[in-house]
Amino acid sequence: MYQKIMPPYIPAPKAMVFWSGVAEIILGSALFFPTIKDIALWNIIIMLVIFFSVHIHMLQDDKIRSKFPLWLLWFRIPLQFLLIYWSYSYLNL
Repeated sequence: MYQKIMPPYIPAPKAMVFWSGVAEIILGSALFFPTIKDIALWNIIIMLVIFFSVHIHMLQDDKIRSKFPLWLLWFRIPLQFLLIYWSYSYLNL
C-alpha cells in the first residue's frame, strides 16, 4: 500500500518503504532510553519533514487523489506540522 503513494522520483520505493518502517520502529523504541531519546526525536523530526514529499505527491497525483477524500489529504499536511511540534516539545533543550 505504501509503495503506491511513493513519489516516482524516490529510488527503490519498496526498499524505502521497508527501511522507513524499520527506522520508525527503531526510533520509536529508542524513545524509551533517556540517553538516546533526543537523538531519536531529532531523527523522527527529520523523517516527518522528509515525509512531506509523500503528502504533496498524494495531493498532486490524480490516481492517488481519487482513492482518498480530498479533505483527508489536505488534513495530513497540518497534522505533519503538529507531529513535528509534538516531537520537538519532548526534546531536552
